[in-house]
Amino acid sequence: MLKHKGHSSKKNNLAINAVALQDHILHDLQLRNLSVADHSKTQVQKKENKSLKRDAKAIIDTGLKKTTQCPKLEDSEKEYVLDPKPPPLTLAQKLGLIGPPPPPLSSDEWEKVKQRSLLQGDSVQPCPICKEDFELRPQVLLSCSHVFHRACLQAFEKFTNKKTCPLCRKNQYETRVIHDGARLFRIKCATRIQACWRGYVVRKWYQNLRKTVPPTDAKLRKKFFEKKFTEISHRILCSYNTNIEELFAEIDHCLAVNRSVLQQLEEKCSHEITEEEWEKIHEQALRREARDCSICLAPLSPASSQCVGTGQRSRETALLSCSHVFHHACLLALEEFSVGDGPPFHACPLCRSCYQKKILEC
Repeated sequence: MLKHKGHSSKKNNLAINAVALQDHILHDLQLRNLSVADHSKTQVQKKENKSLKRDAKAIIDTGLKKTTQCPKLEDSEKEYVLDPKPPPLTLAQKLGLIGPPPPPLSSDEWEKVKQRSLLQGDSVQPCPICKEDFELRPQVLLSCSHVFHRACLQAFEKFTNKKTCPLCRKNQYETRVIHDGARLFRIKCATRIQACWRGYVVRKWYQNLRKTVPPTDAKLRKKFFEKKFTEISHRILCSYNTNIEELFAEIDHCLAVNRSVLQQLEEKCSHEITEEEWEKIHEQALRREARDCSICLAPLSPASSQCVGTGQRSRETALLSCSHVFHHACLLALEEFSVGDGPPFHACPLCRSCYQKKILEC
């Protein structure tokens, strides 16, 4: 009888140990679909949940009963542990079949883990799960010193239905929220912004330098001065009043004045002088007692004794309508020399008035 009882007690212990180990394995791997509890109880719980969902009624929320609460301001750079409390002991751990889980890491131990992660450069490299940079998204550090996106790690745990590190396969790790990736991303963004701004400042300075200092190359130097000349010409044109209507009106006025002057000259020069008028002009010239030609400074009419004794012929004298007297040859030479004047608009060398001439003999 005693042997039979001892044998049955050993069987019971083996069964308890097997159930305890099975329960530990399920808790360790976090297999939620499998459960040691009675299957009927789980079905009852599911039915109760479905009945609660069916009996739920829609409630219109007017927002009148709500009291506005000020949002809590949390430090965005604060690091904290997501699972500060260790999981409860399983039956196998309570029976001593498996050792208890290690105690949670202290702040000093977390600091060592973080330093090891920094030495490995995990925050600089992309997330091992999604292969994207951490940037400003939430980042978690595991107790095995590996770093992941928080959303990526949660999706991995949900997909595998177990809590193991995706890299080293460590079970029952601890997680801590860190911000090293965000800090490095801010430094990277600030560096890029500074580089862009400095490049813009240098390019602006170089453009101003190109506008003020001429280049040494001959072709570029020619283009530089051509551009400067066009800019100066444009500024001069812009500074003037370029009213086209006023300009055309002034041109028309000048043309009208010139036409009137030309008409007066034509009328004056085209008028033929009569013999009586020539006699009056001749008398006026005699009153002046002009003896020398104002062009060649030679005498106008030499004495008759000199002309006879020397056998020289007297030079022809021209009387102008302005009562001035010159040698005819000198006047012809002056008319040929005066390029701008043309007949009948020759001007007198003394009074600068248009004239008509008459040949006189000494």
